[in-house]
Formats: sequence, C-alpha cells, structure tokens
Amino acid sequence: MLLNGHRLKTFHRGIMNFRTIIITIIYSTLYYLSYGQSAEILDTNQYWTLTDHNSIEWNVITENRLPHGGNIEMSGKRVSAIIYYDIDENRNLTLTKDVIFPQLRTYNRTDQPDWKKYRAYFRREGNSTHDPIINIGEKSIIPGPVEKVEINGIISFTHASVEGIQISKSIYPSMEDRFLSEIWTIKNTTDDTLHIKITEPHSTQSEYGYKGLYTYHTYITEGGEVSIPPGKVHSSGIYYAATITSSSTDIQDESIDEYNWIDALLERNNFLYQMRKNLVLTTPDSVLNTLFYFSKIRATESIFESSMGLIHSPGGGNYYLGTWANDQVEYSGPFYPYLGYPNANDAAYNTYKKFLENIPASGHIPYAFEVDGNFPMTHLDRGDAAMIAYGTSQYILATGDQEIAEKLWPLIEWSIDYCHQMRNQEGAVQSQSDEMEGRISTGTANLSTSSLYYGGLRLSIPLARSLGKNELAEKYVIRKKAMKSTIENYFGANIEGLETYKYFKKNKYLRQWICLPLNMGIEERKEATLTALFDKLWTDNGILVEYKPESETQKIFWDRGTLYAFRGAMKAGAVDLGLERLVSYSRKRLLGDHVPYAVEAYPENNMKHLSAESALYARIFTEGMLGIEPISLSEIKIKPSLPKEWNEIELRAVHLMGKVSDFKVERQGDQLQITVTQNDQVISQQTIEKNGSMKIALK
Repeated sequence: MLLNGHRLKTFHRGIMNFRTIIITIIYSTLYYLSYGQSAEILDTNQYWTLTDHNSIEWNVITENRLPHGGNIEMSGKRVSAIIYYDIDENRNLTLTKDVIFPQLRTYNRTDQPDWKKYRAYFRREGNSTHDPIINIGEKSIIPGPVEKVEINGIISFTHASVEGIQISKSIYPSMEDRFLSEIWTIKNTTDDTLHIKITEPHSTQSEYGYKGLYTYHTYITEGGEVSIPPGKVHSSGIYYAATITSSSTDIQDESIDEYNWIDALLERNNFLYQMRKNLVLTTPDSVLNTLFYFSKIRATESIFESSMGLIHSPGGGNYYLGTWANDQVEYSGPFYPYLGYPNANDAAYNTYKKFLENIPASGHIPYAFEVDGNFPMTHLDRGDAAMIAYGTSQYILATGDQEIAEKLWPLIEWSIDYCHQMRNQEGAVQSQSDEMEGRISTGTANLSTSSLYYGGLRLSIPLARSLGKNELAEKYVIRKKAMKSTIENYFGANIEGLETYKYFKKNKYLRQWICLPLNMGIEERKEATLTALFDKLWTDNGILVEYKPESETQKIFWDRGTLYAFRGAMKAGAVDLGLERLVSYSRKRLLGDHVPYAVEAYPENNMKHLSAESALYARIFTEGMLGIEPISLSEIKIKPSLPKEWNEIELRAVHLMGKVSDFKVERQGDQLQITVTQNDQVISQQTIEKNGSMKIALK
C-alpha cells in the first residue's frame, strides 16, 4: 500500500520556511556532535569518550575491537523503542528498532502462555528494509562506513562520504505521539550541486486488539527529486508509527497526517533542556557529572499516558503502562520532587494514589498494577508494604505539600500497621519474598523487608508530627527502637569472617541487600558490611546478588543493589571507600561496552536500561554524598560527605518543598562550609565538622 504522496507533501511543504531554518540548526548541531573535540582520551577499558557538550562519543574510525554494538532505550508518552546497533569489522552498520506502543494492548496468540497478556504490547521491528533509496544518476547510494556514534538523549550515526554524499542518522522518539523518528541528514561534500532522488515508500501492517484496529506505518518524507548545493544539507524523515481506528466513542481515530519529526525534535530537545537545567550536579569528576545528567534523562523519559494518568514504568521491553511498589514507589517516586519536572511529579503522585485506592480489606496489598493499571498483581507478598511505607514517606516529605501529605497518609499508616502485624515471634517482618520475586531464596523473614519497614518508621515519625499526629508519632518511635534491635539481634551475624548481616535466618552467604541498614542510618556493623560489599561481593559490574563461589549465583548482578550500596556508603560517611568503586562503576556504565545508563540485571533481560535504576543512581548524590534529608514538611537536614580528593561539590536547581535551592559544599581545612542559596541570595551558610550536619528551613 502506497501513501498518498501528494497529501503528505502538501502538509510538509506548508512548513517549508520554518523547516529550512530548523534543518540548518539541526544539521549544525549534529555535525558538531559528530566532529566536536572530545574532552577525554580513550583507554583500553572503554569504547566511548566524553565530549565538551554533554554527550558521549564513539570514534569508530580508530576502533580496533570490531565487531561491536549495543542497545539503548528511549521513550515518550505513547512510544518506547530499543535501538540495537551493530558495527562489523568493516564499520558497516546494522540498525534494528524494537518499537513498542504501550497503550495498544494486543490479543494473545494461541501459541503463547496466558501470562503473556501482561506483556501484550503492539510492537514491531524496524530495519534496513525501510531505509530510503537514494539515487545519483544511475547509482544507488549506500551509506559509507560508520565514523562516529553520538549519544545525548538522541543517538546519531555519522557515515563516511560516498560519491560526494555524507549521511548522518539520528533517532529519537516523539515525546507526545505514537512514532519514532529516524532522520537522514544528507550533506553534499563536493564543489558542485548534486541532484538526487529519494524514494518515499509507505508500508502498513494492521491487527485487531482490545481497543480497535491498530496499524503500523513505516514511511519516508521530504523525498522526491532534490538538489543540494555544495556544502549544504537535506534531511528526510523515516517514521515508525502507529495509529488506531476504533468503534468506541471514547477513543478518537488517529491519522499520521499530524506526525511531524521536526516538532518531535523540538519536543525532545525541550525535554533534554529541562534535564540539563534542573538538578545540576557539579563535581571534579566529569564522568560522574555526565552520568548524573544521563540518569535524569532515562529516569524521567519513561513516563506514559494511561488510564491512571501519567505513569512512570520501568521499560526494558517488558514493563510498560504499569506501576510497581519497588520501581516506582520506592526507587523513582522519592527522587522526582528533587528534579522539578512536572510530568514526573504527576506520575509519582498517580502511583501513590493508585496504591492508596487499593488498600485491601485484609491480606497484603498488590505489588503492582499492570496493563494500564487494570491487572493488580496479588499472588505474592514481596514486603511491598515496607517498600510503600519507606518510599511514600520520602516522597511526601520531599514535596513539602500538606495537602498531598494528608491525602496519602492513610497509605503510610496502613503499610506500617501491616508490617507490624506481620512480625514473627522474634520481631522480624515476614514476607513471602523480596523485590526479586523468588529468583533467589529469602526465607520467611528477610533483611530487606525489615530494613525498609524500619526506614518507613524513621521517616513517618517527623511526617506524623508535621500532621499533628503526635500520639501516633510516639507509637512509631517505640516500634522503630524495637525494629532496630531486631535488625541487630535477628539478622546480625558473622559471615565469611565479617560481622555483618545474614539475609534471612538460615542464610549462610553474603547478599547485596546487607547494604540496606546503612541506607536507613544503622551503622553498628558499618565497617564489616562495607568490606563485604566492596571487597567480597564486588565485580567489574558492581555488586553480586550473592557471594557463593562455584555457584551460578556468582554470575548474577542487579544494579539496584549496587546503587543502594553506594548511597548507603555515602550516607555512612565512607565516601572515600565508596568513591573509588563509584567512579569505576560509572565509567563502565557511561563509557564502557554497554552504555549509557544503569541497567537492570545480568543474565536476566541482558542488562536492559530499566528506568528506575537511573533514579537510584542520581540518589547516590542527592541523599548520599550531599546527605540531603527532609525532616519535616518545611525543614531539611544536610549531612555531606566530601571525598578527600575534592575541595567542593555543588547541586544546583534542587526542587524541594516548593522552593528551588542551590547547595554548595566547600572544604575549609578540616571542616566543611555549606552554602544554600535561593534566587542568588544566600539563605544559610554554616561551617560544620567532618561527619557533622546542619538543619535549614526551606519554606
């Protein structure tokens, strides 16, 4: 089926003047990204280098480790795509786009198990069969060998010139509509005007789903006969898009006529601008600064329209249009208020609201709401009430919003009471599993659930007082003291010669989640626990799930445990021990063989870039190194840990409690000076001793 070319051309030519200006800006930007000077020299342990313009770059011309490739996920409200790229020994590029349309739920096939209904997204693969054919005279142009690859919220590939034509490809999602754009920027590198022909094919494929008829479109615009003067460029857009035709009056039929890659690029760049200007980390280490920035992108782009409103979901090819008690309630939700991005704040609130609306009359709360929130997952208690108590309290305190606090308080109170009721005779909170859902044994009461419950109590006490619930706060004080004793007496143990924690009663092996007490402010077993984490359990890919030599678990890592361990080490003042490992980990994730974000796990899902893990990376600095902790709806405590090699660290445009503040920590001899500014006015400046803290009211 061919597209009505006249109709599409008329639409695009209507924006030609605007398009010419934008194309010039776009190409100048992409050309600079491809050929800008790198700020670092490549070493033998990395593929990518930092540039001086907030991106990373892979110089393929000098690469001697080919073939090599990778993948990266990018998302907008109605589309997500995992871009797979492989470059062979001759620097030829193979691109595959796994394009996912989360809202368009499909029917299960007869050869699929029933559980596939939870992953039934309309998705298609885009590959080179959809590329435009470019002709000069009697020759068809094939893009030359890849010279450079660039990533900064957009992934771009620059090819060598062939027959006077240099092609650059840039891929990014629409932030609003159901399409992925792949833009071919064609530059004339000769001294003569080139006359080329570009095909504009359009193919479609349709299937029925729960919402109507879904149609997948691949098509090209800005083609036909084109003349390119010397040194100038022309751009054509490839669209990987979906539309819906429905008999329901609640669902509006869609058309590709309004899809526009230029508008989508402006929207994407606006999103990236907001990520650059809000919550800006400045340290002496450019790798940490850049991965922090990249983490904001991945942590925040994976927000989708749903029946629950905007909702954050993990992604990774599997998890869309749903919300989970760990990824969203515990990991990303407490981070979003710091960032000040409206869509993220809406998504966080919608998550907590969904759990609030589903407090059960008896039994445990669902651990997730999948498939547009319509499928509550109730078959397993993973300690979700503890996750909810901890994450919801953090989120509310960071917002400083009295109205939100009063609305969500019942969720916290229920979660705390549920955990209290689930204690065993020795005081540990029982749960069927933890967030790994039975992938590895957890016993009947694990350290994660009890630690998160303790953290929930710790944060709920000042929140209850802020709401005038003083009797309840005192009750929680007693429970908190008892739970701290339980964590010591029930879980404290000597494992591998280290006085650290066992994960459950009969556990004999070190586990990644022994870092959780440090995150909750429990430091009695700090030294041995840090040794276990950053020595015994440490690998080139971070911390193992379990230290068990000669076992399959010795190969398993989940980044979430590593990221919690870093935050716990920083909070406990072990910044110098943690920093060395943090820099090593950050270089691998940002500049190594699989970039540019924190990952979910290996071998499961093969290190996909799940979104909430990037929020956990950012929290290493906000809550860990800077030690920012809301202690009421209007007051924070700052307990920074400055590495001995650094003289200062700064976090600007921090959105907390309705205010935008800048935090700067500077070394003053053996002391640290903390300066807090708002609107360029110093509102507090104090000097503290090492491991000291200060309090400040932000409202």
